[in-house]
Amino acid sequence: MERKINKRENECEEKHSNSEGSEQDKDYKTSLITLNVGGYLYITQKQTLTKYPDSFLEGIINGKIMCPCDADGHYFIDRDGLLFRHILNFLRNGELLLPEGFRENQLLAQEADFFQLKVLSDAVRSRWEKEQLASRETTFLEITDSHDRSQGLRIFCNAPDFIAKIKSRIVLVSKSRLDGFPEEFSVSSNIIQFKYFIKSENGTRLVLKEDNTFVCTLETLKFEAIMMALKCGFRLLTSLDCSKGSIVHSDALHFIK
Repeated sequence: MERKINKRENECEEKHSNSEGSEQDKDYKTSLITLNVGGYLYITQKQTLTKYPDSFLEGIINGKIMCPCDADGHYFIDRDGLLFRHILNFLRNGELLLPEGFRENQLLAQEADFFQLKVLSDAVRSRWEKEQLASRETTFLEITDSHDRSQGLRIFCNAPDFIAKIKSRIVLVSKSRLDGFPEEFSVSSNIIQFKYFIKSENGTRLVLKEDNTFVCTLETLKFEAIMMALKCGFRLLTSLDCSKGSIVHSDALHFIK
């Protein structure tokens, strides 16, 4: 008799436990929302979409705003499906995080306005304004001889990120040409300074290693800069020192997009 009672108690406990588990599963599933934004499906939690009161998404989820559904019963929002990932990431993280090289600030700001996310809209526009100011400022890179600053090459450009790329590329080329002797030059924020240049018979300046071998010409570095600029869509505005009569012999290059 006691065994039967214990058996019934165990069965009741199992049913109760299963009932609680099924209720939790049900609650979890109902907390997941699938959105169809411009043909792209996004699955997220209800609490993410309702994070900002009076936003468009909060209005949809809480029934304040009527929203059509697609054939599968998902909310359909006729907006830019690709850009929505940044909207969703903002809701998840609480801050604006964009990939390097992102250039669609104006479009993203419009999307933020549509979704009634003022905090995001202000953050995007602030970022956009900073980029525009930076693009108007000409940045430069100087490649010089540590013993004679008048010798070398100056590269000017209105894109700071491009100057950084050129700098990285020239350092890479110099290290490979110097055959494991990076101590032959030093690098700071806007200057690559070689230990010293020498002038060859035909007027070409070269980097001289301690064993007196000619390793890296200034013209090689200039060629690298010009090729990189053209590949990235920049154009050579002018040589800033036209007295040399040739880009090859100029002391400065100015790139613009």
